[in-house]
Amino acid sequence: MGLLTVSSIVAGYTATDEILKDLDFAVDEGEIVAVIGPNGAGKSTLLKAIAGLLRPSHGSIVWKDQSLVGRPPSEIARLGVAYVPQEHNVFQSMSVRENLEIGGFVEPAKVSARAARAMERFPVLGEKRRHAARTLSGGERQILAMAMALMVEPTMLLLDEPSAGLSPHAAATLFDTIGAINRDGIAVVLVEQNADQALAVAQRAYLMVDGRNSRIGDAHELAADPEIRRVFLGG
Repeated sequence: MGLLTVSSIVAGYTATDEILKDLDFAVDEGEIVAVIGPNGAGKSTLLKAIAGLLRPSHGSIVWKDQSLVGRPPSEIARLGVAYVPQEHNVFQSMSVRENLEIGGFVEPAKVSARAARAMERFPVLGEKRRHAARTLSGGERQILAMAMALMVEPTMLLLDEPSAGLSPHAAATLFDTIGAINRDGIAVVLVEQNADQALAVAQRAYLMVDGRNSRIGDAHELAADPEIRRVFLGG
């Protein structure tokens, strides 16, 4: 059953700037969808449009049976769509616990119980609950950013380059965490430059080039495609 349907959207950052060019995109319940492609393809722009940070000039974005176009990001979060940006995704000077509390802003009465569950789910956050976020490793900060997003108990998580800047070991741990989140029934849209690992964890994938879909299909089939391997996966 479809959760999200994006149809023919055109979007950019100025009135004349078209980064997304008549793009279609869809996510079904409980799946991980990887979005790969070169820099400047529009991958992050797609997430921002879904999350309400950027309004398309044309096309539709439908979540279940409701249009998301024109809704503020806070309302979209309340509807069950949580967005984790690539950068500035935690409050560095605040403690892990305080970051989780901020993540639960949509339902203040449930913050304490949800924060406790988050720290149980991610033991490293529980161990460092009083530590400032700036003291965490890169991988731990990304886990905190995802835990903050999960504080709204979303149905879908939008992740923008979560493994950027991480060591291979930290990235592998992060992708394991993404898989575990998905197994709890949360759909994930995963924008990644680390195409190999993104395709390994995803069920379906979109290859975006110049604001358009170049290829769509089963993630493992795309990962095995010789041309995609040559251009995007290094062999």
